[in-house]
Amino acid sequence: MKYAVLLPVAAGVTADPAWIGAYVQHAEARGFESVGAVEHAVVASGYSSVYPYDESGRMELADDLDIPDPLDLLAYLAGRTSLIGLATGVLVLPDHHPVVLAKRLATIDALSGGRLRLVVGMGWMREEIEACGADFDSRGRRADEQLQVLRKLWADTAPEGATHDGEFFRFKGAMSYPKPVQAGGVPIHVGGHTKAAARRAGRYGDGLQPLGVAGDELRALVALMREEAEGNDRDPDALELTLGHSLSAVTPEKSEKLSALGAGRLVLRGKPTKDLNEARDELSACADRLGLP
Repeated sequence: MKYAVLLPVAAGVTADPAWIGAYVQHAEARGFESVGAVEHAVVASGYSSVYPYDESGRMELADDLDIPDPLDLLAYLAGRTSLIGLATGVLVLPDHHPVVLAKRLATIDALSGGRLRLVVGMGWMREEIEACGADFDSRGRRADEQLQVLRKLWADTAPEGATHDGEFFRFKGAMSYPKPVQAGGVPIHVGGHTKAAARRAGRYGDGLQPLGVAGDELRALVALMREEAEGNDRDPDALELTLGHSLSAVTPEKSEKLSALGAGRLVLRGKPTKDLNEARDELSACADRLGLP
């Protein structure tokens, strides 16, 4: 099992370079596999969209909380570390133009020595997505095409370059360099809780990171991802499953149960605190409990 840590955005510390740099360095030293950075390009004050992962329909983050751009944050953390993986968790894909995004992701992967993992979601806040210039209702179709564009621009198509003629994006002879260090490009995992997310992971992704699902619902999504992969001549056994848990509550026994469901990675969420020593102690206690090197 791989153990990742979600960066503590709720504590309002992820834009503090000294705090977040020291926190991630400690996570690296204590043997965690990767860290994940969340995204909201903007949060609309008084939004009417329904947050699907809480009964209140509202996310736990304040509207005016510091939420730094995840790719810029990960690039900064790449320079402060040498081994730990760098992931989004999740990147709101409709907020981004895929041609520009392909360049930014490949650059981080190259400069970090191949440590980047992309976890994407379709987004739930209509106000945010429309502010970024995308149509909310067609974001699923657009995302499918975005993932195809990323793959094309990362592939070695020299000397003629990459060409794409789709519903939302068109280009011819596009040369996008540097390429990602990782063979096949940056791994793409799909986050979400819907059947569409599972199908997207099976067709275009390298894994699924389901949010807010468990039990039979989770098993059904995993089965759907594998079915979609097989239907598109892809190896379902090559796809990863990432699940969530808390830093303070995860145990080897709970990890073993989630592994039996097919999970190969757990993304662990810590308690929101501005006290760096308290946050590092939580990491250390979890690492000791799990027997991390």
